Amino acid sequence: MRGHDRINTCLPDEVILEIFRHLDSKASRDACSLVCRRWLTLERLSRTTLRIGASGSPDLFVKLLSRRFANVKSIHIDERLSVSIPVQHGRRRGDQSKLSALQLHYLTKKTGSEDGQFQSESYYLSDSGLNALADGFSKLEKLSLIWCSNISSLGLMSLAQKCIHLKSLDLQGCYVGDQGLAAVGKVCNQLEDLNLRFCEGLTDTGLVDLAHGCGKSLKSLGIAACVKITDVSLEAVGSHCKSLETLSLDSEFIHNKGVHAVAQGCPLLRVLKLQCINVTDEALVAVGNQCLSLELLALYSFQQFTDKGLHAVGKGCKKLKNLTLSDCYFLSDMGLEAIATGCKELTHLEINGCHNIGTMGLESIGKFCRNLTELALLYCQRIGNLALLEVGRGCKSLQALHLVDCSSIGDDAICSIAEGCQNLKKLHIRRCYKIGNNGIVAVGEHCNSLTELSLRFCDRYGKFFSPQLHSYSHFHLGCLLFKFANLRDILCWFGII
Repeated sequence: MRGHDRINTCLPDEVILEIFRHLDSKASRDACSLVCRRWLTLERLSRTTLRIGASGSPDLFVKLLSRRFANVKSIHIDERLSVSIPVQHGRRRGDQSKLSALQLHYLTKKTGSEDGQFQSESYYLSDSGLNALADGFSKLEKLSLIWCSNISSLGLMSLAQKCIHLKSLDLQGCYVGDQGLAAVGKVCNQLEDLNLRFCEGLTDTGLVDLAHGCGKSLKSLGIAACVKITDVSLEAVGSHCKSLETLSLDSEFIHNKGVHAVAQGCPLLRVLKLQCINVTDEALVAVGNQCLSLELLALYSFQQFTDKGLHAVGKGCKKLKNLTLSDCYFLSDMGLEAIATGCKELTHLEINGCHNIGTMGLESIGKFCRNLTELALLYCQRIGNLALLEVGRGCKSLQALHLVDCSSIGDDAICSIAEGCQNLKKLHIRRCYKIGNNGIVAVGEHCNSLTELSLRFCDRYGKFFSPQLHSYSHFHLGCLLFKFANLRDILCWFGII
């Protein structure tokens, strides 16, 4: 009501800004910004995070945003996302045509061409745009540049010189060179998180220089598909990054020497993810002996790891809580038993395609890992009912169970889980052909906290149970918190629709 604007009259800017900070969605903030000019200005001041698509005319877009949002500390730019306004439901065809015409008008004005033969560079964030970003967002602490392939070392050097408070930098898919990374290391002394996935232009020189420059502050490092980064870089990390807590490596050019250097030089390491085909038990033994604070270990596609490595981890990494073993064909029940007896604080376990791990190995998890809350078994043909019977008896805190293509697991296993793990909240089953109605009835009777159920390609549901509706009734009456996101599928399985 005109003349009765009590909110704007009584509330100072600081109070309204604090209210805006508590809004939980972008849509709510956008709605508030439309109330009046004052709220528009204040809402812009309250923004600390921006997500930008790097297609359309990102350089200009970044310049416009920098004038409007002065307090932004986190920016995410993804070359795969579009800057253009998304089509809304209910929008008339004519409105969309107008948007397309406006876009074509801009491109024509930008390039002087109407036949689409415009310069492709206008679609990609360039060094000029990155320079504008650095000028406009001097308070920047977190920057993600995803697949921004038109950025070079020049842009990164400009960014480093102007955004000295940078703490997190993601360069996934950016073709930057050693000079740019060295500049970041020299100037950004607060850098804690660095992601170098698919940075094909980098070599050991750049990463070594960065480690020398800001290694003391670095806590998280990710390297993947950087063909010119070798053990030399990891040796520098081990020597200078004493505070490193998280390391993710995906490279065929990394060997035991590099992993051993990190294990020996980074005593605070808590998270280690490895997908390095040339790394063997020798490196994993070093991890078990040196990384006593390790909490998460993920091993992917290792053909040279054996139970010897897991024995070392079980013996030394007593704080391990999260373990992923994926396509590690030479690991067996003995290795998993070593983990179970040594790492009794384990809460999350995923076994994917490790064909030599069977029932006996998982039984040991049920006996010794009483705090297990999430278990995922994928393509584990040798794990049978007895394994989950033991998990049901021992792991009373289990909240999530994922089963994919486990042909030896049937209703007896699910019944045991339902009766023993009554705090179960998530149950996902796919291609487990021996699991039928009896298991689901047990879940409905005992797991009152269940909120998520996914059943895919499990042919025995509803076929051998009479009456079919009785099974669904148990489920409906027992799991009061269930959201029924998959209700139609469930009704189909039980023959109700």
